[in-house]
Amino acid sequence: QVQLVESGGGLVQAGGSLRLSCAASGSIFSINLMGWYRQAPGKLRELVATMPSFASANYADAVKGRFTISRDNAKNTVYLQMNSLKPEDTAVYYCNAQIMSQDYRANVYWGQGTQVTVSS
Repeated sequence: QVQLVESGGGLVQAGGSLRLSCAASGSIFSINLMGWYRQAPGKLRELVATMPSFASANYADAVKGRFTISRDNAKNTVYLQMNSLKPEDTAVYYCNAQIMSQDYRANVYWGQGTQVTVSS
């Protein structure tokens, strides 16, 4: 079994910062892509940022220059540093990872989601 556990969400004022973390655990052989998505009320889930194992990060236009994704491969953890937060960043943020388990099965996994609320 593989699990993604997120932490770090909360309530912050506009212009503030938050850091999200997502740790993968379980029967992991390797992790390819890790990333973050978000879903605001009444909207579809959208990509925020992704980071392959050995390549550059990819960001949604709405967060470029404000958010930074990073990985600690030794800890199977991905982070999202969010600066200059805006009310429109309010959403549930989901961690996502493409993981090959130790029985060599590849699947896409999602975290349980963490709420980020930005007040104006």
